[in-house]
Amino acid sequence: MHLLAVGLFILFILILKLIHKIILVPWRIQRHFKKQGICGPAYRPVFGNTAEIRHIYAEVQSKSICFGHDVVHRLDPYYHRWSFDYGKTFLWWFGSIPNLGIAEPELIKEVLMNSTGCYRKKWALHRRIGNQAFNMERVKGWIPEIVASVTKMLEKWEQDRGGIVEFEIEVHKKLHDLSADIISRTAFGSSLQEGKHIFELQEQQAHLVLQAVRSVYIPGFRFQGEEHMFGVQDVIDECKTFYFAGKDTTANLLTRAVVLLAFHQEWQDKAREEVARIYRHNPPSAAENLNDLKIVNMILNETFRLYPPVVRIRREVSKNVKLGSLDIPANTQLHLAMSSVHHDPMIWGEDAHDFNPLRFKQPRKHLASFFPFGLGPRICVGQNLAVVGAKIALSMIIQRYSFKLSSTYAHAPMEFTTLQPQYGAHILFRRTSS
Repeated sequence: MHLLAVGLFILFILILKLIHKIILVPWRIQRHFKKQGICGPAYRPVFGNTAEIRHIYAEVQSKSICFGHDVVHRLDPYYHRWSFDYGKTFLWWFGSIPNLGIAEPELIKEVLMNSTGCYRKKWALHRRIGNQAFNMERVKGWIPEIVASVTKMLEKWEQDRGGIVEFEIEVHKKLHDLSADIISRTAFGSSLQEGKHIFELQEQQAHLVLQAVRSVYIPGFRFQGEEHMFGVQDVIDECKTFYFAGKDTTANLLTRAVVLLAFHQEWQDKAREEVARIYRHNPPSAAENLNDLKIVNMILNETFRLYPPVVRIRREVSKNVKLGSLDIPANTQLHLAMSSVHHDPMIWGEDAHDFNPLRFKQPRKHLASFFPFGLGPRICVGQNLAVVGAKIALSMIIQRYSFKLSSTYAHAPMEFTTLQPQYGAHILFRRTSS
Protein backbone atom coordinates (compact mmCIF):
# COMPACT_ATOMS: atom_id res chain seq x y z
CA MET A 1 0.00 0.00 0.00
CA HIS A 2 2.84 2.36 0.84
CA LEU A 3 4.49 1.84 -2.57
CA LEU A 4 1.14 2.31 -4.29
CA ALA A 5 0.56 5.59 -2.46
CA VAL A 6 4.04 6.82 -3.42
CA GLY A 7 3.43 5.84 -7.02
CA LEU A 8 0.08 7.62 -7.12
CA PHE A 9 1.62 10.70 -5.53
CA ILE A 10 4.40 10.80 -8.16
CA LEU A 11 1.83 10.33 -10.93
CA PHE A 12 -0.24 13.17 -9.47
CA ILE A 13 2.80 15.47 -9.43
CA LEU A 14 3.66 14.58 -13.04
CA ILE A 15 0.09 15.30 -14.15
CA LEU A 16 0.19 18.66 -12.37
CA LYS A 17 3.49 19.51 -14.10
CA LEU A 18 2.04 18.52 -17.46
CA ILE A 19 -1.07 20.64 -16.90
CA HIS A 20 1.13 23.52 -15.83
CA LYS A 21 3.31 23.22 -18.95
CA ILE A 22 0.68 22.65 -21.64
CA ILE A 23 -2.25 24.66 -20.23
CA LEU A 24 -1.38 27.16 -17.49
CA VAL A 25 1.90 28.53 -18.90
CA PRO A 26 0.56 29.03 -22.46
CA TRP A 27 -2.59 30.62 -21.07
CA ARG A 28 -0.50 33.03 -18.98
CA ILE A 29 1.76 33.89 -21.93
CA GLN A 30 -1.22 34.40 -24.23
CA ARG A 31 -2.78 36.76 -21.72
CA HIS A 32 0.57 38.57 -21.29
CA PHE A 33 0.76 39.33 -25.02
CA LYS A 34 -2.92 40.17 -25.31
CA LYS A 35 -2.47 42.94 -22.73
CA GLN A 36 0.10 44.43 -25.12
CA GLY A 37 -2.30 44.25 -28.04
CA ILE A 38 -0.75 41.10 -29.56
CA CYS A 39 -3.26 38.42 -30.59
CA GLY A 40 -3.18 35.37 -32.84
CA PRO A 41 -4.81 32.00 -33.57
CA ALA A 42 -6.14 30.24 -30.48
CA TYR A 43 -3.78 27.95 -28.58
CA ARG A 44 -4.65 24.23 -28.63
CA PRO A 45 -3.16 22.07 -25.85
CA VAL A 46 -0.19 19.85 -26.76
CA PHE A 47 -0.17 20.55 -30.52
CA GLY A 48 -0.63 24.31 -30.60
CA ASN A 49 -1.35 25.46 -34.18
CA THR A 50 0.59 22.75 -36.05
CA ALA A 51 -2.60 21.24 -37.52
CA GLU A 52 -3.60 24.58 -39.04
CA ILE A 53 -0.08 25.12 -40.39
CA ARG A 54 -0.06 21.69 -42.02
CA HIS A 55 -3.46 22.35 -43.62
CA ILE A 56 -2.37 25.76 -44.96
CA TYR A 57 0.81 24.32 -46.50
CA ALA A 58 -1.11 21.47 -48.14
CA GLU A 59 -3.61 23.92 -49.59
CA VAL A 60 -1.11 26.31 -51.17
CA GLN A 61 1.15 23.56 -52.52
CA SER A 62 -1.70 21.71 -54.20
CA LYS A 63 -1.53 23.96 -57.27
CA SER A 64 0.85 26.19 -59.22
CA ILE A 65 0.23 29.89 -59.85
CA CYS A 66 0.44 32.22 -62.84
CA PHE A 67 3.92 33.58 -63.44
CA GLY A 68 4.38 36.59 -61.20
CA HIS A 69 6.20 37.58 -58.05
CA ASP A 70 3.36 38.22 -55.61
CA VAL A 71 4.29 34.93 -53.95
CA VAL A 72 4.45 35.47 -50.18
CA HIS A 73 1.26 33.45 -49.79
CA ARG A 74 3.27 30.45 -51.04
CA LEU A 75 6.64 31.23 -49.49
CA ASP A 76 5.42 31.79 -45.93
CA PRO A 77 1.75 30.82 -46.14
CA TYR A 78 0.69 30.69 -42.50
CA TYR A 79 2.41 33.97 -41.61
CA HIS A 80 0.88 35.59 -44.68
CA ARG A 81 -2.62 34.38 -43.87
CA TRP A 82 -2.56 35.17 -40.17
CA SER A 83 -0.94 38.59 -40.66
CA PHE A 84 -4.09 39.69 -42.49
CA ASP A 85 -6.17 38.66 -39.47
CA TYR A 86 -3.90 39.80 -36.63
CA GLY A 87 -1.43 42.34 -38.05
CA LYS A 88 2.31 42.16 -38.78
CA THR A 89 3.16 41.17 -35.20
CA PHE A 90 1.14 38.30 -33.76
CA LEU A 91 1.40 35.17 -31.61
CA TRP A 92 0.98 31.51 -32.54
CA TRP A 93 2.01 28.18 -31.06
CA PHE A 94 4.33 25.33 -32.01
CA GLY A 95 3.17 22.81 -29.44
CA SER A 96 3.33 24.72 -26.15
CA ILE A 97 6.14 27.00 -27.42
CA PRO A 98 5.07 30.58 -28.19
CA ASN A 99 6.10 32.00 -31.57
CA LEU A 100 6.03 35.72 -32.26
CA GLY A 101 5.78 36.75 -35.91
CA ILE A 102 7.58 40.01 -36.72
CA ALA A 103 7.76 41.95 -40.00
CA GLU A 104 8.71 45.42 -38.73
CA PRO A 105 12.22 46.33 -39.99
CA GLU A 106 13.08 48.30 -36.87
CA LEU A 107 12.29 45.35 -34.59
CA ILE A 108 14.10 42.92 -36.91
CA LYS A 109 17.17 45.15 -36.88
CA GLU A 110 17.08 45.27 -33.09
CA VAL A 111 17.00 41.46 -32.91
CA LEU A 112 19.65 40.70 -35.53
CA MET A 113 22.09 43.44 -34.49
CA ASN A 114 21.92 42.46 -30.83
CA SER A 115 25.27 41.52 -29.33
CA THR A 116 24.57 41.81 -25.61
CA GLY A 117 25.23 38.21 -24.63
CA CYS A 118 22.13 36.54 -26.12
CA TYR A 119 24.33 34.08 -28.00
CA ARG A 120 26.19 31.22 -26.39
CA LYS A 121 29.97 30.77 -26.26
CA LYS A 122 29.80 27.69 -28.50
CA TRP A 123 28.15 29.75 -31.20
CA ALA A 124 30.89 32.39 -30.94
CA LEU A 125 33.56 29.75 -31.58
CA HIS A 126 31.62 28.37 -34.55
CA ARG A 127 31.40 31.90 -35.94
CA ARG A 128 35.15 32.53 -35.69
CA ILE A 129 35.91 29.29 -37.56
CA GLY A 130 33.29 30.02 -40.24
CA ASN A 131 34.53 33.57 -40.79
CA GLN A 132 38.07 32.31 -41.36
CA ALA A 133 36.89 29.61 -43.77
CA PHE A 134 34.87 31.96 -46.02
CA ASN A 135 36.50 35.38 -45.80
CA MET A 136 36.59 37.30 -49.11
CA GLU A 137 40.32 36.96 -49.67
CA ARG A 138 40.08 33.19 -49.41
CA VAL A 139 37.04 33.12 -51.72
CA LYS A 140 38.89 35.22 -54.33
CA GLY A 141 41.58 32.56 -54.36
CA TRP A 142 38.94 29.97 -55.25
CA ILE A 143 37.85 31.68 -58.49
CA PRO A 144 39.82 29.26 -60.73
CA GLU A 145 38.09 26.29 -59.05
CA ILE A 146 34.68 27.94 -59.49
CA VAL A 147 35.38 28.65 -63.17
CA ALA A 148 36.51 25.03 -63.63
CA SER A 149 33.27 23.72 -62.14
CA VAL A 150 31.09 25.95 -64.34
CA THR A 151 33.14 25.08 -67.44
CA LYS A 152 32.68 21.38 -66.71
CA MET A 153 28.89 21.86 -66.43
CA LEU A 154 28.63 23.86 -69.65
CA GLU A 155 30.70 21.30 -71.55
CA LYS A 156 28.28 18.62 -70.37
CA TRP A 157 25.37 20.77 -71.60
CA GLU A 158 27.02 20.96 -75.04
CA GLN A 159 27.39 17.19 -75.13
CA ASP A 160 23.72 16.78 -74.23
CA ARG A 161 22.71 19.38 -76.84
CA GLY A 162 24.12 17.21 -79.60
CA GLY A 163 23.95 19.88 -82.28
CA ILE A 164 20.28 20.76 -81.64
CA VAL A 165 19.61 24.50 -82.04
CA GLU A 166 17.27 24.80 -79.05
CA PHE A 167 17.30 22.36 -76.14
CA GLU A 168 15.55 22.08 -72.79
CA ILE A 169 17.21 21.66 -69.38
CA GLU A 170 15.69 21.31 -65.93
CA VAL A 171 18.23 23.74 -64.50
CA HIS A 172 17.40 23.36 -60.81
CA LYS A 173 18.94 19.89 -60.63
CA LYS A 174 21.90 20.88 -62.83
CA LEU A 175 22.65 23.98 -60.77
CA HIS A 176 22.44 22.00 -57.53
CA ASP A 177 25.05 19.64 -58.93
CA LEU A 178 27.16 22.64 -59.93
CA SER A 179 26.88 24.23 -56.49
CA ALA A 180 27.77 20.93 -54.82
CA ASP A 181 30.83 20.59 -57.04
CA ILE A 182 31.92 24.18 -56.29
CA ILE A 183 31.72 23.84 -52.53
CA SER A 184 33.34 20.40 -52.69
CA ARG A 185 36.30 21.74 -54.72
CA THR A 186 36.77 24.99 -52.81
CA ALA A 187 36.00 24.30 -49.16
CA PHE A 188 36.80 20.59 -48.98
CA GLY A 189 39.23 19.88 -51.82
CA SER A 190 37.13 17.05 -53.27
CA SER A 191 34.49 16.87 -56.00
CA LEU A 192 30.77 16.36 -56.54
CA GLN A 193 31.17 12.63 -57.12
CA GLU A 194 33.05 12.16 -53.85
CA GLY A 195 30.45 14.12 -51.90
CA LYS A 196 27.36 12.98 -53.82
CA HIS A 197 26.24 10.36 -51.31
CA ILE A 198 26.49 12.90 -48.48
CA PHE A 199 24.30 15.39 -50.34
CA GLU A 200 21.68 12.74 -51.12
CA LEU A 201 21.48 11.65 -47.48
CA GLN A 202 21.22 15.26 -46.29
CA GLU A 203 18.36 15.98 -48.71
CA GLN A 204 16.50 12.88 -47.49
CA GLN A 205 17.09 13.94 -43.90
CA ALA A 206 15.88 17.48 -44.59
CA HIS A 207 12.70 16.15 -46.21
CA LEU A 208 11.91 13.93 -43.22
CA VAL A 209 12.60 16.73 -40.72
CA LEU A 210 10.35 19.15 -42.61
CA GLN A 211 7.53 16.60 -42.70
CA ALA A 212 7.84 16.03 -38.96
CA VAL A 213 7.90 19.73 -38.09
CA ARG A 214 4.76 20.48 -40.08
CA SER A 215 2.90 17.41 -38.88
CA VAL A 216 3.35 17.20 -35.14
CA TYR A 217 4.93 18.98 -32.22
CA ILE A 218 8.03 17.11 -31.06
CA PRO A 219 8.92 17.88 -27.43
CA GLY A 220 12.47 19.13 -27.16
CA PHE A 221 12.70 19.98 -30.86
CA ARG A 222 14.50 23.24 -30.11
CA PHE A 223 17.74 21.26 -29.57
CA GLN A 224 18.87 23.57 -26.79
CA GLY A 225 21.98 21.83 -25.50
CA GLU A 226 24.41 22.83 -22.79
CA GLU A 227 27.57 24.75 -23.63
CA HIS A 228 30.53 22.52 -24.25
CA MET A 229 33.90 22.52 -25.95
CA PHE A 230 34.18 22.43 -29.73
CA GLY A 231 35.02 18.78 -30.41
CA VAL A 232 35.23 16.35 -33.32
CA GLN A 233 31.45 16.01 -33.62
CA ASP A 234 31.10 19.80 -33.72
CA VAL A 235 33.57 19.94 -36.62
CA ILE A 236 31.58 17.24 -38.44
CA ASP A 237 28.31 19.12 -37.82
CA GLU A 238 29.83 22.36 -39.10
CA CYS A 239 31.07 20.65 -42.27
CA LYS A 240 27.60 19.24 -42.91
CA THR A 241 26.11 22.71 -42.41
CA PHE A 242 28.59 24.28 -44.85
CA TYR A 243 27.86 21.56 -47.42
CA PHE A 244 24.08 21.70 -47.16
CA ALA A 245 23.46 25.43 -46.65
CA GLY A 246 26.21 26.46 -49.07
CA LYS A 247 24.99 24.17 -51.83
CA ASP A 248 21.35 25.17 -51.49
CA THR A 249 21.90 28.94 -51.26
CA THR A 250 24.00 29.23 -54.43
CA ALA A 251 21.94 26.72 -56.42
CA ASN A 252 18.60 28.29 -55.54
CA LEU A 253 19.87 31.81 -56.23
CA LEU A 254 21.14 30.75 -59.65
CA THR A 255 17.93 28.86 -60.45
CA ARG A 256 15.75 31.86 -59.64
CA ALA A 257 18.04 34.28 -61.48
CA VAL A 258 17.93 32.12 -64.63
CA VAL A 259 14.12 31.82 -64.39
CA LEU A 260 13.72 35.57 -63.91
CA LEU A 261 16.02 36.40 -66.83
CA ALA A 262 14.30 33.79 -68.99
CA PHE A 263 11.05 35.71 -68.46
CA HIS A 264 12.48 39.24 -68.40
CA GLN A 265 14.47 39.09 -71.63
CA GLU A 266 15.37 42.78 -71.58
CA TRP A 267 17.41 42.29 -68.40
CA GLN A 268 19.04 39.17 -69.83
CA ASP A 269 20.21 41.28 -72.78
CA LYS A 270 21.53 44.03 -70.48
CA ALA A 271 23.44 41.51 -68.39
CA ARG A 272 24.92 39.86 -71.50
CA GLU A 273 26.09 43.22 -72.85
CA GLU A 274 27.76 44.00 -69.52
CA VAL A 275 29.51 40.64 -69.34
CA ALA A 276 30.71 40.97 -72.95
CA ARG A 277 32.05 44.46 -72.29
CA ILE A 278 34.03 43.34 -69.23
CA TYR A 279 35.17 39.83 -70.19
CA ARG A 280 34.59 39.71 -73.97
CA HIS A 281 34.45 35.96 -74.63
CA ASN A 282 36.70 34.91 -71.77
CA PRO A 283 35.51 33.38 -68.49
CA PRO A 284 35.77 35.57 -65.36
CA SER A 285 39.26 35.20 -63.95
CA ALA A 286 40.10 38.34 -61.98
CA ALA A 287 38.39 39.02 -58.68
CA GLU A 288 38.61 42.78 -59.24
CA ASN A 289 36.47 42.59 -62.39
CA LEU A 290 33.62 40.99 -60.45
CA ASN A 291 32.97 44.37 -58.82
CA ASP A 292 32.38 45.82 -62.30
CA LEU A 293 29.37 43.54 -62.83
CA LYS A 294 26.93 46.20 -61.64
CA ILE A 295 23.91 44.97 -63.61
CA VAL A 296 24.55 41.32 -62.70
CA ASN A 297 24.85 42.33 -59.05
CA MET A 298 21.56 44.26 -59.15
CA ILE A 299 19.87 41.26 -60.79
CA LEU A 300 21.12 38.92 -58.06
CA ASN A 301 20.00 41.32 -55.32
CA GLU A 302 16.55 41.64 -56.86
CA THR A 303 16.41 37.84 -57.12
CA PHE A 304 17.30 37.59 -53.44
CA ARG A 305 14.60 40.15 -52.60
CA LEU A 306 11.79 38.42 -54.44
CA TYR A 307 12.93 34.86 -53.65
CA PRO A 308 15.17 34.88 -50.54
CA PRO A 309 17.19 31.74 -49.71
CA VAL A 310 15.05 31.20 -46.61
CA VAL A 311 11.63 32.70 -46.03
CA ARG A 312 12.21 33.52 -42.37
CA ILE A 313 14.91 33.80 -39.73
CA ARG A 314 14.30 32.27 -36.32
CA ARG A 315 15.69 33.39 -32.99
CA GLU A 316 14.96 32.26 -29.45
CA VAL A 317 14.69 34.71 -26.59
CA SER A 318 17.01 33.35 -23.89
CA LYS A 319 15.73 35.69 -21.18
CA ASN A 320 12.96 38.22 -20.63
CA VAL A 321 13.66 41.11 -23.00
CA LYS A 322 12.25 44.43 -24.11
CA LEU A 323 11.92 44.55 -27.91
CA GLY A 324 10.71 47.95 -29.05
CA SER A 325 7.69 48.53 -26.83
CA LEU A 326 7.05 44.80 -26.33
CA ASP A 327 7.88 42.79 -23.22
CA ILE A 328 8.81 39.31 -24.45
CA PRO A 329 9.17 36.39 -22.03
CA ALA A 330 12.09 33.96 -22.12
CA ASN A 331 11.87 30.93 -24.47
CA THR A 332 9.67 32.76 -26.98
CA GLN A 333 10.58 31.89 -30.57
CA LEU A 334 10.88 34.89 -32.89
CA HIS A 335 9.74 34.43 -36.51
CA LEU A 336 11.40 37.23 -38.52
CA ALA A 337 9.31 37.26 -41.69
CA MET A 338 11.97 37.96 -44.33
CA SER A 339 9.82 37.26 -47.39
CA SER A 340 7.04 39.55 -46.11
CA VAL A 341 9.48 42.39 -45.48
CA HIS A 342 11.09 41.90 -48.91
CA HIS A 343 7.65 42.21 -50.57
CA ASP A 344 6.20 45.00 -48.42
CA PRO A 345 4.80 47.85 -50.59
CA MET A 346 5.23 50.23 -47.64
CA ILE A 347 9.00 49.64 -47.94
CA TRP A 348 9.53 48.97 -51.66
CA GLY A 349 6.70 50.93 -53.24
CA GLU A 350 3.72 49.93 -55.34
CA ASP A 351 5.92 47.81 -57.61
CA ALA A 352 7.13 45.66 -54.69
CA HIS A 353 6.01 42.48 -56.48
CA ASP A 354 7.69 43.42 -59.78
CA PHE A 355 11.15 42.41 -60.97
CA ASN A 356 13.04 45.71 -61.06
CA PRO A 357 16.81 45.41 -60.45
CA LEU A 358 17.19 49.19 -60.75
CA ARG A 359 15.77 49.58 -57.25
CA PHE A 360 19.23 48.45 -56.04
CA LYS A 361 21.02 51.23 -57.91
CA GLN A 362 20.58 53.42 -54.83
CA PRO A 363 21.34 52.42 -51.21
CA ARG A 364 18.30 51.09 -49.37
CA LYS A 365 16.69 53.32 -46.79
CA HIS A 366 16.52 50.85 -43.91
CA LEU A 367 19.16 48.28 -42.99
CA ALA A 368 16.57 45.59 -42.20
CA SER A 369 14.49 46.09 -45.34
CA PHE A 370 16.74 43.62 -47.20
CA PHE A 371 18.58 40.89 -45.31
CA PRO A 372 18.87 37.67 -47.36
CA PHE A 373 21.92 36.60 -45.35
CA GLY A 374 20.80 38.06 -42.03
CA LEU A 375 22.40 41.02 -40.29
CA GLY A 376 24.85 41.81 -37.55
CA PRO A 377 27.10 39.36 -35.70
CA ARG A 378 25.28 36.29 -37.02
CA ILE A 379 25.25 37.20 -40.71
CA CYS A 380 25.72 34.12 -42.91
CA VAL A 381 29.43 33.30 -43.15
CA GLY A 382 28.95 31.72 -46.58
CA GLN A 383 27.56 34.79 -48.33
CA ASN A 384 30.89 35.65 -50.02
CA LEU A 385 31.17 32.21 -51.63
CA ALA A 386 27.48 32.18 -52.61
CA VAL A 387 27.55 35.60 -54.29
CA VAL A 388 30.92 35.16 -56.02
CA GLY A 389 29.92 31.69 -57.25
CA ALA A 390 26.59 32.98 -58.54
CA LYS A 391 28.18 35.96 -60.34
CA ILE A 392 30.69 33.75 -62.12
CA ALA A 393 28.20 31.03 -63.04
CA LEU A 394 25.50 33.42 -64.28
CA SER A 395 28.06 35.40 -66.31
CA MET A 396 29.40 32.25 -67.99
CA ILE A 397 25.90 30.93 -68.78
CA ILE A 398 24.88 34.29 -70.28
CA GLN A 399 28.08 34.41 -72.36
CA ARG A 400 27.28 31.11 -74.04
CA TYR A 401 23.47 30.92 -74.17
CA SER A 402 20.29 32.90 -74.57
CA PHE A 403 17.32 31.31 -72.84
CA LYS A 404 13.59 31.49 -72.21
CA LEU A 405 10.98 29.65 -70.16
CA SER A 406 9.84 26.29 -71.48
CA SER A 407 6.14 25.69 -72.01
CA THR A 408 6.48 22.93 -69.39
CA TYR A 409 7.61 25.38 -66.69
CA ALA A 410 5.15 25.64 -63.78
CA HIS A 411 5.59 28.55 -61.40
CA ALA A 412 5.36 27.09 -57.91
CA PRO A 413 8.01 28.34 -55.44
CA MET A 414 7.86 26.40 -52.18
CA GLU A 415 9.75 26.05 -48.92
CA PHE A 416 11.79 22.88 -48.55
CA THR A 417 14.15 23.89 -45.72
CA THR A 418 15.24 26.47 -48.32
CA LEU A 419 13.17 28.09 -51.07
CA GLN A 420 12.94 25.84 -54.15
CA PRO A 421 10.77 25.37 -57.27
CA GLN A 422 8.19 22.69 -56.52
CA TYR A 423 8.17 21.32 -60.08
CA GLY A 424 11.72 22.17 -61.11
CA ALA A 425 12.76 24.90 -63.55
CA HIS A 426 12.49 23.93 -67.22
CA ILE A 427 14.37 26.34 -69.48
CA LEU A 428 14.96 26.42 -73.26
CA PHE A 429 18.55 27.30 -74.23
CA ARG A 430 20.06 28.43 -77.54
CA ARG A 431 23.74 29.07 -78.29
CA THR A 432 24.56 32.74 -78.74
CA SER A 433 26.18 33.87 -81.99
CA SER A 434 29.55 34.23 -80.24
